[in-house]
Amino acid sequence: MKYLVVGLGNIGDEYAGTRHNIGFRVLDAFAEASNAVFEDKRYGFVAHTRVKNAELVLLKPSTYMNLSGMAVRYWLNKENVELERLLVIVDDLALPFGKLRLKGNGSDGGHNGLKNIAQLLGTQQYARLRFGIGNDFPQGAQVDFVLSGFSDEELQGMDERVKMACEAVKAFCLSGLTFAMNHYNNK
Repeated sequence: MKYLVVGLGNIGDEYAGTRHNIGFRVLDAFAEASNAVFEDKRYGFVAHTRVKNAELVLLKPSTYMNLSGMAVRYWLNKENVELERLLVIVDDLALPFGKLRLKGNGSDGGHNGLKNIAQLLGTQQYARLRFGIGNDFPQGAQVDFVLSGFSDEELQGMDERVKMACEAVKAFCLSGLTFAMNHYNNK
């Protein structure tokens, strides 16, 4: 079975390591652990890997966050992946740093990347893995916060949290959404 796993983020050195790019960070760690290499392809950086009997297409869109749906739609079609086998990894302000929450559908929660994906796919019925980035910012400073780096304290726990997110991705692909939700939500 083939899966499309998308990590949301923005391309460019100025965005590397920011909270908004946590999807890229998780996919980079997943690819590294799998000895997979990203190649610059249409609408994104793509790597192929396997986890047991599952074939995974890893995608880091190069369309910038607000146009992520273009890349997702293109690669779903190109790789002939069913919507039920799409997983989008995204930053979430509503969750404390490092908390994970898998869902099979839902609103975009004000996230422009998810909004564009739903717009271009014509549905919000796709799985997403939300990675908490916290919300310690003054009113009106949301954009600056998501485009900022992590604190030293958060960086100390980053590897463990990213590894947990990678395990959740594997569980989604090997055992399904319900199993992955039961084992990784709020961890």
